[in-house]
Amino acid sequence: MNAEPVGIASDTAGLLQLEQQLIAAGAPFAVVTVIRAAPPTSTQVGAQALVDGNGTLHGWIGGGCARAIVIEAARQSMRAGQPRRVRISNEPSPPEAEVEAHAMPCASNGALEIFIQPTVPAPLVVVFGATPAAHEACVLARRMGLRASLAAENARKGEARFDAAALERAGASFALVATQGDGDEDALEAALRSQVAAVLLIASRRKADRLRETMRERGIGGARVAVLHAPAGPAIHAHTPQEIALGAVAGLVALRHEHEQAEAFAQPATRQVGVATEAVPRLPPCEVLDAPVSDARHYLNPVCGMSVEIATAKHVVEYGGQKIYFCCDCCKTEFERRPEHYLAASYGAGDRDDGLKREAR
Repeated sequence: MNAEPVGIASDTAGLLQLEQQLIAAGAPFAVVTVIRAAPPTSTQVGAQALVDGNGTLHGWIGGGCARAIVIEAARQSMRAGQPRRVRISNEPSPPEAEVEAHAMPCASNGALEIFIQPTVPAPLVVVFGATPAAHEACVLARRMGLRASLAAENARKGEARFDAAALERAGASFALVATQGDGDEDALEAALRSQVAAVLLIASRRKADRLRETMRERGIGGARVAVLHAPAGPAIHAHTPQEIALGAVAGLVALRHEHEQAEAFAQPATRQVGVATEAVPRLPPCEVLDAPVSDARHYLNPVCGMSVEIATAKHVVEYGGQKIYFCCDCCKTEFERRPEHYLAASYGAGDRDDGLKREAR
């Protein structure tokens, strides 16, 4: 295992910088840490490397003999979203349930044990509707670790009210239909015609059954209708928009973990090296896919992400000809200290010229 170091970011600072870049880009990666090294090896305990979604190893965790094994183990870890412990050695040792064992291919032998910690972008949920419950669900979903986006109606004349193709472009995993009587059929059809893993519908059981029949009449196949979950989430006897959103997001959280567990169990023991893992596009919080949000009552605080009621907001800043609303004086002060930082983080650098705040019209 005595080869030259591999990778473009062999120092700790370089790896940390690369991690931040991948996180900002919404790209998957895995950090590999050496937890045991027996001679003759060319690494040491504590050495780290990073494997990106394309299977490129950055850093140094040993010679070329173990490189292919480490990269493939890291890729499987990213696919499953679960950490792994890998031992590469020809030493006789009893099997351990939580250790993945591989033979050391290097003629000089040696032993290497590594721990792999993946970082995988959260699934994207697209929320259909301009209702208060839709907005609350979008904000709450982000607080639960999901990425969330509001799907606005397509305002271009002659086109469908909602665009199923927009979900494909965004890489959505789940859809939540929270239209509540305003375009239910069109929103549900767009969600089901996309390839999202599950569609949740805020509706009563009676209404949901009627909409299922409508979807069949519109040509939606049985397999796609089967991914519809309605009512959305557990029964919590919700009455207010906030309570309705809470129940729906609870359903999203449950479905997310169910799908993650199913994918983890479905992972085969070995996979071909070289199959790329797609990067997930970064989206601003609760931003629409193709058009402005039509709910004029709320604004997303760019500092803490909290929903602020515009009519009662006490903390407002005029910036770039636009009004920015805050939930408290601390957020307002922090924004004034670094306005460009928070606007870039909330909307992406490319969106700043199109509107420093996407206040609802």
